[in-house]
Amino acid sequence: MSRPWHEPSKEQRLEVDERTALTEIYWFQNDLRLQDNPGLLQHAGSKKLLLVYFWPESRPWCNITGMGSQRRRFLLESLAALRKDLAGLGQDLLVLSGRPQLELPRLARETGASRVGTSLSPGYYERRTREQVAATLRVPLQVYGGNTLFRADQLPFNAEKMPVQFTPFKNKLQGITPTEPAAAPSELPPPPPGLVFPALEAPPCKPHIAFAVQGGSSAGHRRLRQWIFGEQAILQYKHTRNGLDGLDGSSSLSPWLALGSLSAREVAAQVKSFEAEVTANESTQWLLYELLWREFFHWRAMRDDINLFRVGGEPGRVRRCTFEPRNFARWCQGDTNFPLVNALMHQLVGTGWMSNRGRQIAASCLVNEFGIEWRYGAAFFEKHLLDYDVASNYGNWQYLAGVGADPRGGRHFNIAKQTEQYDPSQRFINKWDGLRPLQPEFVTDAADWPLP
Repeated sequence: MSRPWHEPSKEQRLEVDERTALTEIYWFQNDLRLQDNPGLLQHAGSKKLLLVYFWPESRPWCNITGMGSQRRRFLLESLAALRKDLAGLGQDLLVLSGRPQLELPRLARETGASRVGTSLSPGYYERRTREQVAATLRVPLQVYGGNTLFRADQLPFNAEKMPVQFTPFKNKLQGITPTEPAAAPSELPPPPPGLVFPALEAPPCKPHIAFAVQGGSSAGHRRLRQWIFGEQAILQYKHTRNGLDGLDGSSSLSPWLALGSLSAREVAAQVKSFEAEVTANESTQWLLYELLWREFFHWRAMRDDINLFRVGGEPGRVRRCTFEPRNFARWCQGDTNFPLVNALMHQLVGTGWMSNRGRQIAASCLVNEFGIEWRYGAAFFEKHLLDYDVASNYGNWQYLAGVGADPRGGRHFNIAKQTEQYDPSQRFINKWDGLRPLQPEFVTDAADWPLP
C-alpha cells in the first residue's frame, strides 16, 4: 500500500516541528456524520486535524468472507458523502485499507500528533483493536461515546451488570431522557499539509430499484423527515412494520443508523418533535420502543464481548446443532422447499435488505428446519446487510436460537402460517422468484460430515 504521507524536505522540517503537539487525529468508525458526533467535536479545537477511516477488515468466518456488493456500495456512498460534507469545512477524509494497529501509530509519528480520538463500537474484535492501538500509540487514545440513546454515565447500572433480558433493561431506563443531539461543527481545523487523499473506488453496483436507498447523512435525513413529517407513515408504524417490502411499512432508517450517518438521538428527537407538533399514538411510541431494542443489543454486546460469538452464548451453555453444507448452500441461494424463505434470501442478496419479520422467518428456517448452527446464518447476514452492525445482528441471531436474551429459549416460526399471514396472495414470493422445484432434504451423518 502506498504511503499517503510525503516525507518532508529539509526546508519543511521547521513546519513539521511546528505541528508537534498541535496536530490531532480523529479515527472515524461507525459514526460517519458531522452532526451529533461528540468525539469529532472534542477535536474541533486543534490546530491541525487528520481525519481517517479504515476499511473493514475481511475475516473468514463460518465459511463466509468478503462484503456483498450492495453493502459495499452503501458504505462507499456513505464515505463519499462524508467527504463531501467535510470539504465544505475545508477538510477531507483519508480512507485506508490497512490495519489501525499499524497505520495509526505511523500516522501519529509522521504528523507529530498529540492525541488520537475515536468513538466506542461494541464487539470483541473492535475492543481488541482499540486495545492494540492504545498499546502501540505513543500518544493517548481517547474513546468517546458511541451511537446510542444514552451515555454510559446515564445508565442506572454498570455495563457488566446490565439486565440480560430486554424488559428489565427497558424498565430500568424509564424516566431517563436521552441527551439532546449536538449540532455539527461550524468549522474544523485543516488537515496537516503534505497529505495525499486517494480517491474512493467506484461503487460495484447501483441501488436496487426495490430498495433504492443511498448512503450518507443527507440521504438519511431526507428519509427521516419524509417518513415522519412528509408521509406521516410513523402513525401506522406498529401495524405496517412487519411488511416484507422495505420501503412500504418499515422506517428503513437502520442502514444509516448502522454506519452512524444518523444518530439514534437524532431519530428519537425527530419522533418527539412530531409528537409535540402533530400527534402521538401507539405507533410513534413503538418506534421509540424499537430504538430501545437497538440500545439493549448495543450494551448487551458490550457486556457479552466474545460470548456474542459463542455457539452457546454464555460459557457452559450448549446448543445441539450441526453443519450440513448442502442445506446451508440451498438456504444462502434461496433454493429451499420454502418459497417464502427463498424469496427473502433473493431479496437480501439483491438489495442488501430484509425486513425484521423476514429475518426472523429466514433465521428460524436455518436453525429449526435445517438444524444448522446459527453463526453461519449470522455470518451470511453480516456479508450482505446494508444495516449490519455487530450488536444487533449477532444479538438477534442468538435471541432466535435460544442462546441469547430470549427468556423463552428461542423462537420456532411456522413458515406456512407466516406465509399465510404476511404473503397470502404470494405477491412477494412471485416478485422475488421464491418458487422452486421440490428437492430432497439432506440429513447429516458420520459419513457426510465434515466435507471438504
